[in-house]
Amino acid sequence: MLNTETPNYKEYCVIGAGPGGLQIAYFLENAGRDYLVFEKGYGAGTFYLKYPIHRQLISINKRNTGKTNKEFNFRHDWNSLVSHDESLQITKYSEEFFPPADVLVQYLNDYATKLNLKVQYNSTMHDILKRKDGLFQMWDQHNNAYTCKYMIIATGIAKPNRPDFPGHELMTGYEDLPLNRSEYEKQSVLIIGRGNAAHETAQHIMGHTNLIHMMSRSTTRLSWATHYVGDLRALNNGILDTYQLKSLDGLFEGDVRQLVLVRSPVDGRLYIEVTNTSQSTPGKPNLPPIDNDATREGYDRVISCMGFKFDFSIFHPSLKVKAAGKARKSKYPKVSYMYEAIGVRELYFAGTNTHSLDWRKSAGGFIHGYRYTVRTLHRIMEWKHHGVQWPAVKFSNPLDLVPHMLKRINEASDIYQMFSVLCEIVIFGEDNLSSTYLEAFPCGLISRLEIVSGHKVPGAVMVVGMEYGKNFSGAGKDPFHENRVNGEASQAHLSNFLHPVVYYYKRLPTDQEYIQKHKKWILPVPDRNFHIVEDFTTKFDGYNTHVLTLRRFIEDTLKTDSRHWFADHCLTLSLTSTKLPIGCNLTSIDGSSSLAALSQMLKSNTIPAKFLPYESLKY
Repeated sequence: MLNTETPNYKEYCVIGAGPGGLQIAYFLENAGRDYLVFEKGYGAGTFYLKYPIHRQLISINKRNTGKTNKEFNFRHDWNSLVSHDESLQITKYSEEFFPPADVLVQYLNDYATKLNLKVQYNSTMHDILKRKDGLFQMWDQHNNAYTCKYMIIATGIAKPNRPDFPGHELMTGYEDLPLNRSEYEKQSVLIIGRGNAAHETAQHIMGHTNLIHMMSRSTTRLSWATHYVGDLRALNNGILDTYQLKSLDGLFEGDVRQLVLVRSPVDGRLYIEVTNTSQSTPGKPNLPPIDNDATREGYDRVISCMGFKFDFSIFHPSLKVKAAGKARKSKYPKVSYMYEAIGVRELYFAGTNTHSLDWRKSAGGFIHGYRYTVRTLHRIMEWKHHGVQWPAVKFSNPLDLVPHMLKRINEASDIYQMFSVLCEIVIFGEDNLSSTYLEAFPCGLISRLEIVSGHKVPGAVMVVGMEYGKNFSGAGKDPFHENRVNGEASQAHLSNFLHPVVYYYKRLPTDQEYIQKHKKWILPVPDRNFHIVEDFTTKFDGYNTHVLTLRRFIEDTLKTDSRHWFADHCLTLSLTSTKLPIGCNLTSIDGSSSLAALSQMLKSNTIPAKFLPYESLKY
């Protein structure tokens, strides 16, 4: 049994008061849970006091959309967290399309203060461990002990990733770069790395340097080609112009692990050597040294822009928290689709820490994505720890299901930004007509739907996800080719841009079926599949193109008529048919369902039957 009498006990401990930590704190606060956020800095969001070092965010702050729908507009606000307070939106803090980082710092502190979130600042926690009684324990810099039942790590990916090769100490790290451009005057600079930090740095100094070379293991990944916001963004890609328009700057590929960096005693410049380029091959003549190497003239400065990684040193050695994989994914902790550490029960991660689940696929590493995955984590914990079911909307028939589905497709920000990760779930009742609608549920947990949500699944399930075309996105792909847009409903399955895809299962897929799914599919092969054709405006409201096709798919799948019928048509049908469609299934106030008794009123009305003054359809 847990010992909750331990001093400084909280049910939930949250480490880090950045965007992820504050977002989970908001949900815990609203749910009335016992929690405390521990932040090592003197305020919220202290990471952004320094980073990005050139102070411009690359997250969109689109204040005007021409719409008044708040949820739709939130699709295009990439910096704000979820809350009930409409004043807490970055759009009200800055008019800049790409706001300065200082604005985000101010916003995060206002968010914590206005919402009365429980945050303890100036608390550097270390040696997090799990005791034999199941409690987590940790200590601050003053050796004060704290314990909790559930631990949530929201520290972000904040530790600079410094490559380790001979001479690496001669480099200047991104975190230590001088911001005064004059210090780069007439210098030849090599930047190791090719992410947004590297390109941001090149953009900042290119007006003062002799040249800039940029080296990385892989070729440039443009975000407009990959549809991944973590790849190179247009506002930082000036060096691509100066490279391809022959203005001395250039990009080349190489493995940093094979480098040696040396300073010449002759001219004091830094030179690159490669350690394992064997000049001899058995059976072939020796080759002369390469005399036209791209780096042969050396550099005045070498800058490391290798990004950031998770700091595992926060854990005690006894707590075996694993990395998500090798190579690039190793910068993230390994978590399940329930955002729980693999191998450590009740240790959860929130925010960009969980991005291994959708790395290079969706927006889970960024505020506009993880504000929703954090909410997902909270909903998972609410059922698992407190027996609170996943929020749901219930429908007695398909007539109202279709409008709600279309509303979500056209407005919802969560499934729009976390495409292919969060899905809409429709659980059909035993009658195959009534349904329970779950919003923004993890697609990867479809086989665990009952366990995670708390809702019974008696039969069929329908899943709606937002997806790009299977072969549209990718490094080196051309997203601007002349056939990129498809507007024909009959060719909806060939849609390239983000569009809704509907999966219908007669029964829940199993864990094994999910594991064995095709890598390009977000879900196992369904019994039926339907694409709603892409739309240039991302408004899926065309009656014939979008609405009618979806309704007919659902009608054909459920073998039912989901139209709204006019009253006079219902009367005619009652005289000629033995079975009326659902839209005519009226019940009068006194309990009578006789259409004949109501014939005069039915004849006199030209509005849909559901709007007549009777209890229709048992909503």
